[in-house]
Amino acid sequence: MRRQLRGKRRHMETESRTQRRSWGRRLVRALVMAVGFVCMVAFAVGLAKATLVPSPMSESLTHTNLDPGSSIRVYFDQPDWLDTIKQVGGNVVLGMPFGVLLPVLFPRTRGFVRVVLMTALVMLTVEVAQGLLVTGRAFDIDDVILNASGAFIGYLLIGRRLGRALHPRRDHWWRRSRPEAAAEPDEESAPIPAKSRRA
Repeated sequence: MRRQLRGKRRHMETESRTQRRSWGRRLVRALVMAVGFVCMVAFAVGLAKATLVPSPMSESLTHTNLDPGSSIRVYFDQPDWLDTIKQVGGNVVLGMPFGVLLPVLFPRTRGFVRVVLMTALVMLTVEVAQGLLVTGRAFDIDDVILNASGAFIGYLLIGRRLGRALHPRRDHWWRRSRPEAAAEPDEESAPIPAKSRRA
């Protein structure tokens, strides 16, 4: 009886510890996701200010670019390398938050391809809005490419690990082993009862 009581107490203690750990993990996960949501809102506001604010002074200098790589070649061919870093690096940095925040807030977007495609879709929408609605802005396909590259880098450096830590992957149904098959012993390997041995 004493052993049974001790076993029950130990079982209850382990269950309480497990519940505390699970609640602690859920709390940390909720806090991180809340911070990520605030960062996403702040990033959206900054993105709108950086891309959707009219620039009448630049209207004569902007032009639509539908040829991938054309603007990037122009950036690298110009003598002012500081402007090259500003244009290329700025677009890459602008896309990096997507690679970090998307896996945190939207677990289904995890993966290099999904993050890059989602970023490209969002930035493509922004570029279309720039070309159609914003004065002094133009559609540039190279901006979308650079933004998607930045999202790829952000996911590779931070987003991948952070997403896996907050949202562990679950085994798919085709990878799970059937517990029934493991629990049922084979008829050939089953032990022979004592009565049948005597007989």
